[in-house]
Amino acid sequence: MNNQQLHQRRSQVIAQGMGAMYPLYVERAENAHVWDIEGNKYIDFAAGIAVTNTGHSNQRITNAVKEQLDNFSHTCAMVTPYGSFVELAEKLTELAPGDSAKKAIFLTTGAEAVENAVKVARAHTGRSGVIAFKGGFHGRTNMTMGLTGKIAPYKAGFGPFPNEIFHAPYPNELHGISTQDSLQALQDLFACDIEPSRVAAIIFEPVQGEGGFYQAPVDFAKALRALCDQHGIMLIADEIQTGFARTGKLFATEYLDIEPDMMTMAKGIAGGFPISAVVGKASVMDSALPGGLGGTYAGSPLGCVAGLEVLKIVEEEDLCNKANGIGEIVNRRMTELQKSLPQIAEIRTIGAMMAIEFADPESGQPLQDLTKAVIGKAQENGLILLSCGVRANVIRLLPPLTIESEVLEEGLDRLEKILLELA
Repeated sequence: MNNQQLHQRRSQVIAQGMGAMYPLYVERAENAHVWDIEGNKYIDFAAGIAVTNTGHSNQRITNAVKEQLDNFSHTCAMVTPYGSFVELAEKLTELAPGDSAKKAIFLTTGAEAVENAVKVARAHTGRSGVIAFKGGFHGRTNMTMGLTGKIAPYKAGFGPFPNEIFHAPYPNELHGISTQDSLQALQDLFACDIEPSRVAAIIFEPVQGEGGFYQAPVDFAKALRALCDQHGIMLIADEIQTGFARTGKLFATEYLDIEPDMMTMAKGIAGGFPISAVVGKASVMDSALPGGLGGTYAGSPLGCVAGLEVLKIVEEEDLCNKANGIGEIVNRRMTELQKSLPQIAEIRTIGAMMAIEFADPESGQPLQDLTKAVIGKAQENGLILLSCGVRANVIRLLPPLTIESEVLEEGLDRLEKILLELA
């Protein structure tokens, strides 16, 4: 069996809406390397979309999950809970930014976390409206698609979406959107679309993920916090892609010097085991009635023990500093490459959440075809890459934070080779 044969079988049984970026079928993976069923070896600059921050097949996580499997795999935490469920909540509520007493809930996916954060906000405020930002990504359920500020491919053909969801522009210096522009747009929403007394929550990403890896300015985040305080609105920080040391802090909100009312967490939380969380101020989190939050697989015991091990690895192996070191290397090398490739419009590195945006140096128009070609060329060069951006012109780099320095350099050599060939 080879990749092409398995890909043909896939096309017969998997709906086309569940896409596959590469016809590359994984047999095994270790740290920052992936091997396909044909024995080809790849350097992974995707980490399962910022999930395996602690590396593929991390032995510490594997051992913790194996030990848990020997005891039990599922009881449903809402029926008969277990110690790791409580312990992980204790750790996350302690580590979340801000001085307020906090509580947590566990779920299974990032979209569930966002949807439940909105539920809690509505229960707490007695209001229904929600404001999100253009370019944001919050999930693929009906509610979270409505919150997502990017049509293709996430929203096209799937409407209608829930009522009373509104979008404002997200600050973006490269594209000429200032903090003041975004804040004025919020005031325009309050004047023209929904009064602030009907808004339950404002949700934002401290660093936009699918939108293109744009970081929220500190003055913008502080203004959001003040605006929410003024009007009794819940501020939700979506940390699903940014969390667990990816940006050089455990949570990207730490760069902004604010305390959100709630944070959503998933992806890197458990090194590849499906679990998500909402962590927020205790007075807010207790607003939902018993039984109103949860799910059959919510807070899986396998996910809980994996999550506890991830937190130990982040601390003991100093992954926040490692993320910053990765970002510095990528920034240095790509900045040097930019001198000979003016199609590189901007390089963004927030820890190891890194992006390269391509635009025509004369017109400033996005270079989608170049971006697509780079992704397409990656597999034959032994590299796994992802794209993003509302204008489909951004390459994002998300290697495991445990990547060996020589493997990182080799991966960047391959990326430079691709860019020099295609640009």
